[in-house]
Amino acid sequence: MTERAWRYILGMVQKRLPILEWLPHYSLKWLQLDSIAGLTVGLTVVPQALAYAEVAGLPVQYGLYSSFMGCFVYFFLGTSRDVTLGPTAIMSLLVSFYALHQPTYAVLLTFLSGCIQLAMGILHLDFLLEFISYPVIKGFTSAASVTIGFGQIKNLLGLHDIPQQFFFQVYYTFLKVGQTRLGDTILGLVCIVLLLLLKAMRDQVPPLHQQMPRCVRLSHIIVWSITTARNALVILFAGLIAYSFQVMGSQPFLLTGKTAEGLPPFQLPPFSEATSNGTVSFIQMVQDMGAGLAVVPLMALLESITIAKTFASQNSYHIDSNQELLAIGLTNLLGSFVSSYPVTGSFGRTAVNAQTGVCTPAGGLVTGVLVMLSLAYLTPLFYYIPKAALAAVIITAVAPLFDAKILWTVWRVKRLDLVPMCVTFLFCFWEVQYGILAGILVSGMLLLYHVARPQIQQISKGPVLVLRPISGLHFPAVETLWKTVYNQALSASPPRCTILDCTHICNVDYTVMTGLGELLEEFQNHGASLVFAKLQAPVLFDLLSADLKGFQHFSTLEEAEKYLSEE
Repeated sequence: MTERAWRYILGMVQKRLPILEWLPHYSLKWLQLDSIAGLTVGLTVVPQALAYAEVAGLPVQYGLYSSFMGCFVYFFLGTSRDVTLGPTAIMSLLVSFYALHQPTYAVLLTFLSGCIQLAMGILHLDFLLEFISYPVIKGFTSAASVTIGFGQIKNLLGLHDIPQQFFFQVYYTFLKVGQTRLGDTILGLVCIVLLLLLKAMRDQVPPLHQQMPRCVRLSHIIVWSITTARNALVILFAGLIAYSFQVMGSQPFLLTGKTAEGLPPFQLPPFSEATSNGTVSFIQMVQDMGAGLAVVPLMALLESITIAKTFASQNSYHIDSNQELLAIGLTNLLGSFVSSYPVTGSFGRTAVNAQTGVCTPAGGLVTGVLVMLSLAYLTPLFYYIPKAALAAVIITAVAPLFDAKILWTVWRVKRLDLVPMCVTFLFCFWEVQYGILAGILVSGMLLLYHVARPQIQQISKGPVLVLRPISGLHFPAVETLWKTVYNQALSASPPRCTILDCTHICNVDYTVMTGLGELLEEFQNHGASLVFAKLQAPVLFDLLSADLKGFQHFSTLEEAEKYLSEE
């Protein structure tokens, strides 16, 4: 093989294995920073994973099962040094909807989502995500924050038998508020206050400088570490209180209870489920998950790629969206073999990763090992974690997802964008898939409206009419072009000769060419002329190929006006 061929092959391998780009340059300094970042993220992900499994309606160990595979896969395939893959509040909410609170459904959903994501990556279909507008995303995340947050009120108050559907959840929570357990409520509120105070402390910690005295730097590191690992510390605090009551022979809190011990077995995902009424087949399980097979993989990709792009732009480096898609797909595919539920990029943990100065995706190895050690040795201790403490972690984690300021921003920029945002927000309380679908449809209708009703600018009011379509021409716009030209040129007495300035038209389809041909004939019937100016080469080639009767084109407006004045 030639040297050029080898270089091409090496480039393709490096593109698919980004680790080959940074690993040869890896240094001891990077190892130190990556280890600190990985440890910090690990202390964040363990309590969050336990809490998010509660949101997903699964046993708490499934949160940890879902937290380590992404660390190892992203080490090889990730293009962002900051992104961490694992369970998130949004994914957990979607799993609770579509996995029917059954681990077998959740694991199968992970496998199928991974297959779909990998297929999209191989076919380079990441562009489909660009049709989900930002107002739709904000409407969905805001509704999700309300749904997830209110869904934890039952654990905060110690209530039982609360339905999962949002409106029934609200009704029965208020109906049973008289059954509130005082111990759970007090502990949950104390945990929320502690988490908010620690977060406020972290936000007020000044940046670390080398010029600071050593004692000041040491205290800075201690305070920053404590406030960053606040979730773990609050869970530990609540667990110690619950254990103390257990030793004394009373228990005022609802506890997580017995958790399966050890690492999950590496096995094929379940393609059927045995129940007391028989066996649920693979086809039936797929039918039960329904729209989740589209919503879950798409939202996972959207969330992760958005996070990667955000941190890449902030830190001035480039990410490959399609490579990110492959990394998420392979994570979910392999994760299904260790009983994971669907995962994606986590904004909160990615922010922690970036703030601790991570240099490469190698920081994820430390996080993954820490999660696996927790599964191997700490699961018996999870018994004593109060559900109210987990609820506090979830509520404080999802509260920032509700962004009220965006309403004012959208109102000032483009008020019409409030329509898909509000439609998505409201419909998501009914069913998540209906909210997302309704938002996409409304956004699509607004987009298509501008395509079908292009702005046509009149730039000359003399004897020769000059019209310029501002946003190009596509087949839905033919009728609008017809009406505009007819009303301004052919309805006049006498009919006016017209120049169509095609500066902004970069392509035409068959319907547009047919409409232009009919328009030329109509001008001839009225004894007037229609000519074209400033056509781009591809459009000119298409119109010449169509062999339109009476077609005339000029490179400048002056030439076209001179031709019509001499006619």
